[in-house]
Amino acid sequence: MAIWQWALLLLAIVWALQAAGVWMQMRHYTDVFKGITEKYKDGFVGAGNSRGRLKKGTIVLIVVTPDLIVRRLLIMSGRSVFTKFKRHEEFEGRPLEEIRADPAILGEGETGVAEAVKRAVEQIDAARSEPDRQPGLSGLSAAKA
Repeated sequence: MAIWQWALLLLAIVWALQAAGVWMQMRHYTDVFKGITEKYKDGFVGAGNSRGRLKKGTIVLIVVTPDLIVRRLLIMSGRSVFTKFKRHEEFEGRPLEEIRADPAILGEGETGVAEAVKRAVEQIDAARSEPDRQPGLSGLSAAKA
C-alpha cells in the first residue's frame, strides 16, 4: 500500500474513534439529564455550556426548587470525551441568588465554568418568566449555544 492509503486509513480510524467518543459522552449527558428529571418532579433545571477550542469545554446542570434553592449542581469540565459530571454538594441547599451574584465561586479561576453557570442561571430565569410555565422539569431542554 502507498503511504497516502495508510494515511487515509489512519484518518478513517481516528474519525471513527472520535465519533464513538462523542456518542458515549452524549449518552452520558442524556442519562444524567433523564435521571434528574425522574428524581425531581418540581422546580426548574438550567443547563449552561462554555465551548472551548484550546481551553476546556464545560457543561453545568443546576436543579432548583420552586423557591429557588439549589437541589443539585453538576459540572462536567474537560478536554476529553471521557469527562463525567461531578456533583458539587457544597452548593446544594443554598439559594440560587448566591450563585447568581458570583458565578465564579464555582470556577476556581476558570472562566469557562463561570460562563456556563451564568448561562444555566439565565435559562432558569427564562423558564420562570414564561407566564404559562409551572414548576416542573418535564419538557425543559438543555441550553442552546
